[in-house]
Formats: sequence, C-alpha cells, structure tokens
Amino acid sequence: MAAASPDIRPAIANIRPMLELDVPYVLAVESAAYQFPWSEGIFRDCLRVGYTCRVLDIGGDIAGYGIMSMGAGEAHILNVCVRSEYQCRGFGRKILSFLLERARAAGMQEAFLEVRPSNSAAIRLYQSAGFEPVGVRRGYYQAAVGREDASVLRRVLLA
Repeated sequence: MAAASPDIRPAIANIRPMLELDVPYVLAVESAAYQFPWSEGIFRDCLRVGYTCRVLDIGGDIAGYGIMSMGAGEAHILNVCVRSEYQCRGFGRKILSFLLERARAAGMQEAFLEVRPSNSAAIRLYQSAGFEPVGVRRGYYQAAVGREDASVLRRVLLA
C-alpha cells in the first residue's frame, strides 16, 4: 500500500536562502534523488563562493533546492531538485521561476543548464519554461556504465 500524500498547499511553501545548517538536509534530498549525487563539499563550496542557493521550505521541512551561478551576463542553473513526495505539485517550477527571476533582476541576458537526456520529466519542465536545446556536452555525467551526455539548454532572459 502506498503512503498517503502529504497535504501540501502552495501557500505554505517558502523559498528562502540556503544556510550552512541546511546542507545535511539538502544533501539528503540530493542523495535520494540521484544515483551520483553532489558531495557535501560541493554544496558548501556553492554557499562559500556566493552562488544563489535557495531551499524550498515547507513548514520547516526542506522539500527541495535550487542553485545558480551568475556572471558575464549569463546565469547557469546548476541544480534544481525536489524530494519525490513533493514532485508533480509545481514546486520544481516554483524554484526554477524564482531562480530565473533573480537572474533577470541581476541583469543576466541568458540562462543555461545541462540535463540528462534520460531525465524526461526535467526536460519537459525546462522546455515549458522556455528553454531550448543549443548543444551537447559529451560524457558530461557519470552513469552506471560509463558516461552520459548532457543536453545543454538555453533561455533568453532579456531582449
């Protein structure tokens, strides 16, 4: 029997800055979502260098996160992840929209990201948010056997 879905209303979801204290919880979300997760050190480095690091906080529960770097007129969405029990409720879109708005407000002209071609749910989200394929990074991702390419997607932010 499947576990009951939590009663989640979008109004109680808050996107806030990621704190050092959040890293173990973010790491748990990451590790549950990916076969080859980022390390704790990567998350701490993203905070240390001042990347835009945000968590999706639902009643004190870290339900997801997003990380973005910005520079030279470009934003790079590095990671967007939502815990499985919170997926398909618009939270990934909420995090992505927040990051894109921050990039626009900072004067970035374009946003880029990489995605596994096998991650069809993420590709649908990104395409529905206006991202278009612009290239491929060969062997970008670690895979169970060898490496997997990354699709590079781009969205224009400012005309």
